[in-house]
Amino acid sequence: MDLKFKTMKKLFITAAIAAMFSVNAFADGGKKAKAEGEKNVSYSALNKFAVDYDNASNVVWTVTPNCQKVDFVLEGAKYTAFYDLDGEYLGRTQEVALSALPESSRKEVTAKYADYTVSHVIKYETNTVEPLVYFVDLLKGDKEIVLKATPNQNLAFFQAIK
Repeated sequence: MDLKFKTMKKLFITAAIAAMFSVNAFADGGKKAKAEGEKNVSYSALNKFAVDYDNASNVVWTVTPNCQKVDFVLEGAKYTAFYDLDGEYLGRTQEVALSALPESSRKEVTAKYADYTVSHVIKYETNTVEPLVYFVDLLKGDKEIVLKATPNQNLAFFQAIK
């Protein structure tokens, strides 16, 4: 009888603790609205995003067969963060001006690609060996190319689009 009582007591305490955690999880009274597209996003990605970018606004999630991405605004700037399908952080992008490139890369773009128009400059930040990379999208007629620039090296051809 004593063993039965102890087992029941443990079950009751476990249930009470679980109930307390449930109450704490919903303590905001449901005030925080779900972001657009959030229902298909992995729990891991949602939690990591909430920790890393807790002051983000205008949050919009998109899940593709390859990744989970989230567009958001943080301190007045627009960003896109990427997570793999398991919710691991891949990096974030931000569209920036050509002037944000390292000086040597900027000079090389204006000298070697003077007959091209700069369409976009994307800053890509990640937690990998190459933590900061810039991608410069250039247009010339029906031709489009992408260049890659890092703070430590000069500009390099990355990809031809058209």
